[in-house]
Formats: sequence, C-alpha cells, structure tokens
Amino acid sequence: MELTLKQKSAFGIGAVGKDMVYALSASYVMYYYQDVLGLSASFVGLVLMAARLFDAFNDPFMGILVAKTRTRWGRFRPWIVSGSVLNALVLYALFAAPVMGQAALMVYFSVVYILWGVTYTMMDIPYWSMIPAVTRTPADRENLSMVGRTCAGVGSALIAMFTMLLVGALGGDSEKAGFRWVALIVAVLFVAGSNLTSGWTTPPGRFMTTVAEMGLSEVFGMAILFVVLGIVIMMVELFRRDKQ
Repeated sequence: MELTLKQKSAFGIGAVGKDMVYALSASYVMYYYQDVLGLSASFVGLVLMAARLFDAFNDPFMGILVAKTRTRWGRFRPWIVSGSVLNALVLYALFAAPVMGQAALMVYFSVVYILWGVTYTMMDIPYWSMIPAVTRTPADRENLSMVGRTCAGVGSALIAMFTMLLVGALGGDSEKAGFRWVALIVAVLFVAGSNLTSGWTTPPGRFMTTVAEMGLSEVFGMAILFVVLGIVIMMVELFRRDKQ
C-alpha cells in the first residue's frame, strides 16, 4: 500500500513520543532513584542489569505473539494501544514513587522498572514490526524506517534538552515533584502520539485467532499480559493504602 503524508507523519509522531519515554527512563531513572530517593548505586545498577537479561527472553516472545495475533482491529493496533497506555501508567509510577522505607522502595523499584520494560516491549515490537505490513517495496520500507529513526532522535533530543529545566521549573525545590510532573507530561504526549500512529498507520484486521490456534508462545505472552495487569492493580492498591 502507498502511504500518505498523513500516515507517515502519524508514524513519526508515534516515534517521538515512544523515544521520549525511553530516553526519560534510560537517562534519568538511576539519577532519580540514587540521587533523589537515596537508593544505593549498586542496587539500582543490579536492577537495570536484571531487566536487560529479562528483555533477552521477553522480546522474542513478544515478536512471536505479535506475528500470530489476528483481531478485527488488526495485528498491531491492539498491542500498540494497550502497550502505550500501560507503559504510560507505569512510567508515571516509576517517577512518582510514594514515601516508604528503604526496603519497600527497593521492592517497588524492582517491580515497577521490570514492569516498565515489559509494557514498553508490548508497544515497541509491533511498532517496528508493522513497517513491512504497510509498505510494498524495500525502498518504501527504508523510507518509513528513516522517518521513524529520525523522529525517534527528535524525541530523545527533547528529553536531553528540557528534562532538568522542566524538573526545576515544575518542582521548585523538590526534584521529586519535578520528575513526577515531567513523567506525567511525557506519558500524556506518548499516549496521544501512539493513538495517532495506531489510528492512521496500522493496517486493518481480517480475522480472529481462537485459543485453540494459539501455540505455547502465544499462551506465554498472554500470561505475561495478565501478570502485567495484576501488578498494575497491586500498585493501585498500594497507592490507595499509602494515602490512607
């Protein structure tokens, strides 16, 4: 199919928000939990390393799951929309840690950061995987990939240039409050951009996959999704109790 300018723009806008989220987490999560909240550098580094090891298993399973997905909304749209919303919620939770003891904060960071990686993969894998499905020729695929990579660079640059300025402007003397506001702004922009991508770029669906047609990898992927939802519910309950 021949992509219109609107569709290419929607794909690029999604890349801006997607990489704003990634850059905020990659560049500032260690600073936030080590310098702002006081966790040890060795523990934070250990969690980051564990998350990368988990990604080595999570990413291939997510790729297989996306390839086997068949819904009336298409193969990619359900994952992009659900992954973006969940990842935005987890991003906010990552930079809005409640007041708690050191041990509880260590558990909170470990769970939320790994959860952030899972939900980011839910959206990132289908985002790049849909390029061959919406283009006809290698030249078209390279052109759309270049749009995505260029706009992703813009998203990363925005985070590098403006994060600490916004943290100071929005949080005043409290960097913790500033990061919470920045995470909220980035999360909202991210969801808005992803919705444009899913609405204007993703190809339509044709048929459904039944449970009987799902292989082991798909069942495993669905199990991950239910675990993610369960952890989100648990986090909401922890926030509710913390405020009582």
